[in-house]
Amino acid sequence: MQIVETTNEGLKRAYTVTIPAADIAAKVDGEVKKIAPQIKMPGFRPGKVPANLVRKMHGPAIHQEALQTSIREAMDKLVIDNKLRPAMQPAVSMAEGYDEGKDAQLTVELEVLPQVEVPSLDGLKLEKLVVPVTDAEVAEAVARIGAGQKSFTDAPEGSEAKDGDQIIIDFLGKVDGVAFEGGAAEDTPLELGAGRFIPGFEEQLVGVKVGDEKVITVTFPEDYPAENLKGKDATFDITVKAVKVAGEFEANDEFAKMLGLESLEQLQTLLRGQLEQETAGLTRTQMKRALLDQLAAGHDFAVPPSMVEAEFEQIWTQLQQEAQNEENPEDALKEIEAEKDDYRKIAERRVRLGLLLSEIGQANGVQVSAQEMEMLIRQAAQQYREQDRQRFVEYVRSEPLAAAQLRAPLYEDKVVDFLFDKAEVTEREVTKEELQAAIEAEDGAAAEAKPEPKKAAPKKKASKEVIEDAPAEDAPAAAEEAPKKKAPAKKKAAAEEAPAAETAPAAEEAAPASKKKAPAKKKTEG
Repeated sequence: MQIVETTNEGLKRAYTVTIPAADIAAKVDGEVKKIAPQIKMPGFRPGKVPANLVRKMHGPAIHQEALQTSIREAMDKLVIDNKLRPAMQPAVSMAEGYDEGKDAQLTVELEVLPQVEVPSLDGLKLEKLVVPVTDAEVAEAVARIGAGQKSFTDAPEGSEAKDGDQIIIDFLGKVDGVAFEGGAAEDTPLELGAGRFIPGFEEQLVGVKVGDEKVITVTFPEDYPAENLKGKDATFDITVKAVKVAGEFEANDEFAKMLGLESLEQLQTLLRGQLEQETAGLTRTQMKRALLDQLAAGHDFAVPPSMVEAEFEQIWTQLQQEAQNEENPEDALKEIEAEKDDYRKIAERRVRLGLLLSEIGQANGVQVSAQEMEMLIRQAAQQYREQDRQRFVEYVRSEPLAAAQLRAPLYEDKVVDFLFDKAEVTEREVTKEELQAAIEAEDGAAAEAKPEPKKAAPKKKASKEVIEDAPAEDAPAAAEEAPKKKAPAKKKAAAEEAPAAETAPAAEEAAPASKKKAPAKKKTEG
């Protein structure tokens, strides 16, 4: 096998690889000997079919498999002998005119990961903004649960229903005088003022008494799920069968026992823990962004264009999908199009930070254990149809790059935690509002650090509200976890803080010569 380097410019490499015909033929002979005992043919005893007949029957398929095996081995040798760390899957092409019996001439093009100097961790300082959970917040949380556990008793005879009361009704809905499917029900409980029915429905029933019959008129919202009712005017024939008043809520042990707990104290402890977990998520967001800003400010090395392009395409696809869900998709698409260069710079920053975190992790022995990896694979498999899950598991186990992409978010979090432990951390108590303001200020600082100005993001747009360390769609390992409440952030600023996690650990793996196709994801509804 002959390997000749033809390009060595920056992070780009190119090679010509010649695989001798004799090597391919030897693999073909070996495969023929291997399968011959298994071949059955009329006139021959099992296992006695001559090799020349086996070759005649299965020759093309055997040769193709031998050729692919030779190419994979050549790629492995190329990577190992030249001590390469491929950034992405190498592009392999075969010279025209190849036929069985000839040497295989390959052209291999790839980009390698840069040599990144692992930074000194001495002098790393972070401020941790802590939000204490107050007794008042815990009491408010208990009251919210109590509001959802209301008990109602019959109101005094002749009472008129008011907001907060519950009425029991029969109703029949009609459009243009004709009853529509799903528009009728009997003995339906309705809490007035709760806003559970379409706009205008509950308001017209304030003041009704037991035995009242009433016709109300409403308009279905334009975004109503039933296509045949969107924006339509409708009438409802209402019969009031009961008026009930809510009982007074008391936060006591009896209430906690209704929820399956031992005491009010236990309920308060659980709720305090949940509230602390929520604010801890915000605190981590603030600390991580501050950490990444420090790392980004101190490092500016070349990154593989192919990785930047892959990261940008992921960001751009998500933005376009979100734009399509806006009230004015065309305007939203024009807005992000005007900022396309900004998002490409964000992609470059994410890749650089991802590579830097990877180098820090490897230099300091940060690892994802086999048990953790197995859990990630099993979790990720749940997003596929049941019949495809095992195929997905086998695919990830056999493809180093697929495994690296799956492992990356957890690996990144472990590196960040390692850096938190190494940093000199000072704590400061703040309110939740102050913490959110600090996060937004970091967003603004990141935006100002960019070489080109950016427009302010309209706060009303859902596409601009992003969780800072939300998993990318190609990193399903974290997708199964219940989301924590975190502060909304401007899209561009938040994107800058989240490194390209799926690229970071790729340096640990040698890129294989070929890649199997992953099973298709199951179709999700909604």
